[in-house]
Amino acid sequence: MSVINTRRAAMLGVLLGSTAAIAPAFAQTAEPQAAEAQAEDNGGLTAIIVTAERREQSLQDVPISASVFSGEELQRKGVVNLNDIQQVAPSVAINTFNRSTFINIRGVGIAQSAPTSNPGVAYYIDGQLIPHEQFIGQSFFDIGTIEVLRGPQGTLTGQNSTGGALYVRTPEPEFDSSFAVGDFTVANYDRYRAVAAVNVGGENVALRIAGVHEQRDSFTRNIAPNAQSQPGNMNMEAVRANLRLRGADGRLNVNVRGEYFNVKSDNNAVKRRGDTVSTDPFVIQEDALSFQNQQGYRLSAEARYDVSDSVQARGLVSWQDGYTHDQTDGDRTATALAVPANLPASSANTRTYPGRVSNGDTQFKTLIGEFNLLSTHKGPLQWVFGGFVMDETVPVTLLRDNRNTLDVLQSNSSIITEAKNTSQSVFGQVNYYFTDAIEVLAGARYSWDKQVYTRFAVPGAGFTLPFTSQVTSQQLTGKIGVNYHFGGDNMIYLTASKGYKAGGVNLTPNTPDFKPERNFVYEAGFKTELLDRHLRVNGDVFYSDYKDIQLSSLVGGLPVTQNALAGKSWGGELELTAQFGGLAANVGLGYLDSKFANSACISDTNAPGTDVGCAANLRFVPKDRVLPFSPEWTVNAGVQYTVGFGSVDVTPRVQWSYLSEQYATPFPSVNTLVPGRNIFDARLTFDMGKAWKLEAFVNNLTDKTYIASQIQNSSSADGGIIYGAPRTYGLRLRVEIGN
Repeated sequence: MSVINTRRAAMLGVLLGSTAAIAPAFAQTAEPQAAEAQAEDNGGLTAIIVTAERREQSLQDVPISASVFSGEELQRKGVVNLNDIQQVAPSVAINTFNRSTFINIRGVGIAQSAPTSNPGVAYYIDGQLIPHEQFIGQSFFDIGTIEVLRGPQGTLTGQNSTGGALYVRTPEPEFDSSFAVGDFTVANYDRYRAVAAVNVGGENVALRIAGVHEQRDSFTRNIAPNAQSQPGNMNMEAVRANLRLRGADGRLNVNVRGEYFNVKSDNNAVKRRGDTVSTDPFVIQEDALSFQNQQGYRLSAEARYDVSDSVQARGLVSWQDGYTHDQTDGDRTATALAVPANLPASSANTRTYPGRVSNGDTQFKTLIGEFNLLSTHKGPLQWVFGGFVMDETVPVTLLRDNRNTLDVLQSNSSIITEAKNTSQSVFGQVNYYFTDAIEVLAGARYSWDKQVYTRFAVPGAGFTLPFTSQVTSQQLTGKIGVNYHFGGDNMIYLTASKGYKAGGVNLTPNTPDFKPERNFVYEAGFKTELLDRHLRVNGDVFYSDYKDIQLSSLVGGLPVTQNALAGKSWGGELELTAQFGGLAANVGLGYLDSKFANSACISDTNAPGTDVGCAANLRFVPKDRVLPFSPEWTVNAGVQYTVGFGSVDVTPRVQWSYLSEQYATPFPSVNTLVPGRNIFDARLTFDMGKAWKLEAFVNNLTDKTYIASQIQNSSSADGGIIYGAPRTYGLRLRVEIGN
């Protein structure tokens, strides 16, 4: 038997074996309400509530492969930013570089940013879609829950997605309660983080205000003698307010939310490939002024009204306004020379004199609205219907100065564009119980998307500026499934779903538009709670048929998105959570076999050229090559034990995460390989009741040096390597006062 077939057999054996092993215990499971109360009394697991289907439900009742974490659990596992999610959730790969955060789930998402592309994994904060990858990391404070949904979300989510979705929920303001919470962290690399939240609540009005300040020195030293920046330094400030109103009869509930963020850094610390000055991964030499400033605000209003005892109406409107202003040392050295003033800034001369500085400015102005009608009664028929609209404007200005190496003083290559994106959709889903055990579901969504793209300045010839292009996409997506419920909160499910990502316009006017991508996924899974709710075991297997993958690369230094390839993937996830009094443990396992389903010729960012049988400037990608950002294995595990010493509970915890190797593009090479890594963390917590909690932590306990991201070359900046954080350690204090 081949190695691949052996792995497939082992994976299926683990998942099917888990199902067989837990089946005899189903008969011992009590009814949900009684089991939950009993579990809480005897030190078991508490119920996990999710909102994936537009209503509050137990995770064990929803036929979706999902990992869900409470704010307290995130803190216990040391998850302090969005990137850390990949260390606790199976089948997730997250890469952050330049101005963007790229999330891929099961090898589906986005691998490189382009001015007109959209993420394949949708991201939501308190129900409002954040449509672009540049502004999804700034709200990671004062978290209530995070839901990581794997697989296409082409029915009920605010906008269609091919890879999955992340739902971030912040804590609801509490009525009839007034209290304050402070969370303070001090760590090496001069890291200081302070999060504070205040809740003031009356009978039908409550307000929660939370804020964060975080600053940290870079893990990397810029040793250039004329250095103006220390890339990696960061300073973040953000504040969020949530006003909650309730009608006197309880039928109307309104949330008015606002958030402001201001994140400043000296941009990313990127290690130059082939650095001849220092081989230390955390030493660079850059002479240009580098920075990255991201600032903006979000406003939203959400209302829920109980039209009757069995029907609820929900409406949400959101306005988002933000910008990113950044500057990069394009040659990533302190010695490269700029093009002399007496020579033209031609491609030949810029190769001879590669010194340059690049400056970018991107703005987002986004209006979103959504309306739902959903059933709220307890009968066998449950349903939800709704509509979604989005209207946004995204102006972009990119400047490159090849005549200076310290700052941008002029531009010899300018890109000035504006994208206007609109999206509308209608959707619905019906769930029906034929019996107490057998449930069927059917959902559908029809989406209309339009992009109008105007170039005011762009390199190239053969066209007149301004040049406007327009592309429209429309698609029917949905989900069907059958669920078998038994033994309380236990379920076996089988689903088929389809997600879609809209097409768009490429930057250069003479480049064809790119088409929508689609993902069809067939999934079978189980959800169980055993041993009087002391053990939760959830698992699934899936097969994915990925069509017209939108692959972004660079041609002549300019971004191009193409649809030349399709993909086939299969795999599964298995998650175990245990709570036996003071002993708690968790294990997460993801396996992914994700390959291209056909051969094609596409552009290669790192090694431009022409392969045999391909058109000019295209390279050959063979069938069965691994898809980008598709680690074969993602594994995490943790264990802790709480011991009481009088009024103080002491909890030591250790945890481990493993991501196997992955590639950043369809072309495997030393410049695209992100090697696998094992990371160990440890923490010791002293819980002195509700008011005080002190924690000592060490992250990356073994001080593992590993590559976090591989950056590809562009005309604005050379590629390079971003290394993950070295060993960090510190103290965290949490204080709560009030009732």
